[in-house]
Amino acid sequence: MKAGFINIIGNPNVGKSTLMNALVGENLSIITYKAQTTRHRIMGILNGDDFQMVFSDTPGIVNAANKLHEQMLGFISGALKDADVFLLVTEVGEKLKNMNILDKIIHSDIPVVLVINKIDISEQETVRQMTEYWQEIIPKAVIIPASAKEGFNVDKIRETLYNFLPENPPYFPQDELTDRSMRFFASEIIREKILLNYNKEIPYSVEVAIDEYKEEKNMDRISAIIYVERESQKNIIIGKGGQMIKKVGIQARKDIEAFSGKHTYLNLFVKVKENWRNNPKDLRYFGYDNK
Repeated sequence: MKAGFINIIGNPNVGKSTLMNALVGENLSIITYKAQTTRHRIMGILNGDDFQMVFSDTPGIVNAANKLHEQMLGFISGALKDADVFLLVTEVGEKLKNMNILDKIIHSDIPVVLVINKIDISEQETVRQMTEYWQEIIPKAVIIPASAKEGFNVDKIRETLYNFLPENPPYFPQDELTDRSMRFFASEIIREKILLNYNKEIPYSVEVAIDEYKEEKNMDRISAIIYVERESQKNIIIGKGGQMIKKVGIQARKDIEAFSGKHTYLNLFVKVKENWRNNPKDLRYFGYDNK
């Protein structure tokens, strides 16, 4: 039996979450066109007859502008230490922004599978040049051009990762897909809809907490609080006559129902937590704690 932890690392918005979802076959990480969509480490588990791959989707590498960013970078630092295989995701024309993290990957003994993603929207010659560039930077890496969105070379990535897995018994039961709860995924789905429906700073000032999650026989009842940093942001989230928050609620409920397979009653509230992104106590409450 082969089993191991495959930690996905890369810049924001290069398709890390899309790739993990494609590899696992489930939409475990939220996906939007906006950077910094992923804030936590999210595990996706792929089981086969003779293997278990435990993928860990990490936040994109950012320059820390607040304590939230520091915590996100902490998740990446953890991923550098406990991986059996690095899955480094890049896109054409893009280089890793954090040289410290790149240096750690280069000088570690951990195998590297480097994916050049989004080749479906790239020129073949540019892809070839990027392949040569990365092979020179990380000689030990197995480099695979791919399109996670279109599913191109996803099977090849999976097969390559399998070859690097160590001999181990499974870390999780065979029927588990993730280490996260439905409460977590409900909050992430709501946050995804906020990312898609609001502009500028609003989505990045928002955090979602599940206040209540009642599982009944035929329906789940969820009460969620959308936290913002200022009263003006609260008004924008709610919208004129409550139309915006109603729209978010309808979209989120549909996706939660598709994910859970149950009818869902979703109630959304909006509250202000001033400067929560720089408050250690608030960050711990929202699950950003690397200690």
